Amino acid sequence: MYNDYFVSVIVAAAGMSNRMGSKINKQFIAIDNKPILAHTLEKFDKCKYIDEIIVVSKEEEVEYCRKEIVKKYGFRKVTNIVRGGKERQDSIYNGIMALNEKADIVLTHDGARPFVRMESIEAGIKGVLDYGACVIGVPVKDTIKAIDAKNVVHHTPKRDLLWAAQTPQCFWTRLLKEGYEHAMEEGIVGTDDSTLVERIGHPIKMIMGSFDNIKITTPEDLIIADSFIKDRDDILSRSGIL
Repeated sequence: MYNDYFVSVIVAAAGMSNRMGSKINKQFIAIDNKPILAHTLEKFDKCKYIDEIIVVSKEEEVEYCRKEIVKKYGFRKVTNIVRGGKERQDSIYNGIMALNEKADIVLTHDGARPFVRMESIEAGIKGVLDYGACVIGVPVKDTIKAIDAKNVVHHTPKRDLLWAAQTPQCFWTRLLKEGYEHAMEEGIVGTDDSTLVERIGHPIKMIMGSFDNIKITTPEDLIIADSFIKDRDDILSRSGIL
């Protein structure tokens, strides 16, 4: 069924890494002896339903990404590495402009989310066929407080209605393009891609993902990521889950 559609992925890897405090882009930091971005691309490269991968990189890192990530690890489905823009929204738009003209479905994904599961990728593609647009995410575990400008709690939203959005976020290509074009015309800045599609009136379906699909942003995240790789099976086994 999925093979009837041309499916593209835009991987955003042009972030500034300010919160990581690293001298190199966080995408190139190694976990388990392999750069974070390589772990991420590997998941999509191995997915039989993905036809092309567009990587969006900082302009000065395009050649490094090509040689040290794509060529070194032999990713066959990466068809283009394009330069990023000032903001993530600009970077994704550059990726959209580089898509194959045959692209029916497009997934957007953070390069710093290396633990995305294959079942989440496939669920996202299915979500597009069923709903037109969907986001992989998880219910929040903590109570969320909405505050005012003085950090005083304004209200406490019902936790059972709150989800944390992850990536991939998945759309019919025409929908994502329309959302971005509308945002450019109206000067809208969204915190994620689905926000822009919401603004053109299309509903977004939330698809259950996994709690280990973290975005590696801070040094503490590196510790968590390392524990996922080294201790996951052991922890789950001792907990009686495996």
